[in-house]
Amino acid sequence: MSLQHIGVVGAGQMGSGIAQVFAQAGFQVTLVDTQERFLARGIDSIQKSLARFVQKGMLSEEEKEATLARIKTTIELTPLSQVDLVVEAIVEQMDAKAKLFSQLDQICPASTILASNTSSLPITEIAAVTNRPAKVIGMHFMNPVPVMKLVEIIRGLATSDEVYETIHQLTEKLGKHPVEVQDFPGFVSNRILMPMVNEAIYSVYEGVATPEAVDAVMKLGMNHPMGPLQLADMIGLDTCLYIMETLQDGFGDSKYRPCPLLRKYVKAGWLGRKSGRGFYQYS
Repeated sequence: MSLQHIGVVGAGQMGSGIAQVFAQAGFQVTLVDTQERFLARGIDSIQKSLARFVQKGMLSEEEKEATLARIKTTIELTPLSQVDLVVEAIVEQMDAKAKLFSQLDQICPASTILASNTSSLPITEIAAVTNRPAKVIGMHFMNPVPVMKLVEIIRGLATSDEVYETIHQLTEKLGKHPVEVQDFPGFVSNRILMPMVNEAIYSVYEGVATPEAVDAVMKLGMNHPMGPLQLADMIGLDTCLYIMETLQDGFGDSKYRPCPLLRKYVKAGWLGRKSGRGFYQYS
């Protein structure tokens, strides 16, 4: 199955990174979002990321410009009728994803593979809204996408072997390391990571330690490159909350109950880096 033209829906932190790695690998990319300002912000993020690669000598100026030239932007879904693969990277909410996949199923040719970058939601449920469940798969990139090597590949109940092998080989072409994961809430990465993040938030909520102290313990004591609360701010506290709710709903186990402080911060609009404030303040 030959893939040449890639569609990416969602130009946020993850979607722009996904568009960048495909374009760097030589693929034509159509990047879609609902507003031009979101697209402009996504392209700006890609330009800055590529500029850092140039500064580090990992990319030439010519390669940077060629990468940018491979990315086209649009606020319409209809141009995705020309792509071989769509990677969805929108908000981590099932209703929004189901609506989008239903639209993509109508727009894209029957041969097009539909992939979700979901970090926790069931691929089987997403696939069920389409008429091509065999061609729906999870492709969960890690943040920041241009740097992190891992991609979790998640089979839905009906995902075909051919589609899995195609995406596995594609992931390797991107210079990433594919790992097959079964369709359970949170997969592997967030089933392990998010309860740790949630417990770190409980440590602050219960007055055990400050955010700085919690992060210092995990960085200096456990050799983590980033503290769990710094990481939560980078991921987005709203996304952390969505994932914890997915884990709790999916497993029905109280150990996945989101910390009340996490809910409070999200309701206050303290979402981390993207809002300027979370467990830390950002200029």
